[in-house]
Amino acid sequence: MLSTVDALLPLSLLEAVRDVDTPGDLDAEFVDELRNKRFGLSDTVYSQIRRYSEAAKRRQRTSQEETMALAKLIGRRPDAEAVFRAAGRYLARESYMTISPITRRLLRLLPSLVARPWALRRARRLASRYLNGTARRVGGYVILEVPRSVTLGTAPGSIGCAYYEAALRELLRLLIGSIGSVDHVRCDSRGEGMCEWRADWRSVDRSAARGMQLTANG
Repeated sequence: MLSTVDALLPLSLLEAVRDVDTPGDLDAEFVDELRNKRFGLSDTVYSQIRRYSEAAKRRQRTSQEETMALAKLIGRRPDAEAVFRAAGRYLARESYMTISPITRRLLRLLPSLVARPWALRRARRLASRYLNGTARRVGGYVILEVPRSVTLGTAPGSIGCAYYEAALRELLRLLIGSIGSVDHVRCDSRGEGMCEWRADWRSVDRSAARGMQLTANG
């Protein structure tokens, strides 16, 4: 059983809370008043963000139980699903940026026949490191399996599972430029052993699509 997670995971939760709780174009005096009312603007959250940011830069891991406790705090919020989805997207974007700029560019320029197997290898590595999960391809789908979700049971129903769904969707979008549906096909909360998501991996080859578009426009 895994007992640690990459520091980017709890950081993503806190960054999402801070982003959701940060007001828009409001004056500084009102913002100061909100700091005492909104968890995401508290000094505690800011200090924890600094701590996890430093740990993430050093590629350090942190307690999974500590991260689950943080997820439970988020799960009590009325906007828990929105926060979990924002956090998943944040983790996907930050983990994607660990791929070299040259590789990221090639993944978007090369034909799908070449780029997609390469993208899948990157997805596997990122899922293993940052989500404690396993990504694999089955036919026209990419399957993400997470044996021990840190957001499981942190909110009513399967709201916490939105974190991994959003992370998978955003990561694949960044890697290959487009993605179809992402479905939560198994859930540990239903006694199914683990959580599993299935993402539609099928698409028209980009170079072929460009050729068809040129033909149509011509």
